[in-house]
Amino acid sequence: MKAATQHRIRVGGRRINYRIVLSKAARKLRVRVGPNGVEVVQPIERNGEDVSAFLDRNEGWLLDQLNRVERLGRLRRPEKRRACEILFRGEPTQVRIEMTETRARGNFVDFIDSEIVVRRGAGSRTPAARSLENWLRKQARTEIENHLAVVTARLRQRAQRVYVMGQRTKWGNCSVRRNLSFNWRLIQAPDFVLRYLVTHEAVHLAIPDHSAKFWLTVQSLCRETERAKQWLCSHQAQLTVDLGRALGRAPEGERP
Repeated sequence: MKAATQHRIRVGGRRINYRIVLSKAARKLRVRVGPNGVEVVQPIERNGEDVSAFLDRNEGWLLDQLNRVERLGRLRRPEKRRACEILFRGEPTQVRIEMTETRARGNFVDFIDSEIVVRRGAGSRTPAARSLENWLRKQARTEIENHLAVVTARLRQRAQRVYVMGQRTKWGNCSVRRNLSFNWRLIQAPDFVLRYLVTHEAVHLAIPDHSAKFWLTVQSLCRETERAKQWLCSHQAQLTVDLGRALGRAPEGERP
């Protein structure tokens, strides 16, 4: 991106200063409203008239976002805290919501520059929290199945089916029918925690109880068993945060 240039526009009787940042990579206009003001990312082939027209079309949204930022500024505590953070692979990760100028009815989630970005189409009626949970479930399934393949090969065992669910009281389970189920929130924990839970349930395919033999087998396959158990005990509350409430504090001040 090139250096930003300062501009001014009158919207709804209010004079608003904004910055334009030219971008070779951007394909569409993107507007961000935050504590540092209004910033417009403009594709290099678009001109300033496109920006003015876009801001005019979204006058109501722009004013709402500015008012929202001002309200948050008045309520902000002295210490600096991000508006919305969840754990992702054991790391505090900011979730940012963007509104797009497309008429898409769905939402798209991606991991960009250490942030989780939820892009909402102009015609979307799907809550951002639901899209975020679905994306986290997919990430969890990929990691769980990858590690499960390694462990079951070493054990010479095979699960009948593998489920990724939203259990309220369990992180994993092995049924008498040899079905394995795992909590999708394990993707929020560090990798060594997910590996431990997958190992734990996979070993139950060979040893159904929690005998000394069972724990010796788990520890032989997962050297970080005790560390993982301690982490889960200490961070359970962080893994059970309601995403809907969390995203209620997320910055929705972007419209590309």
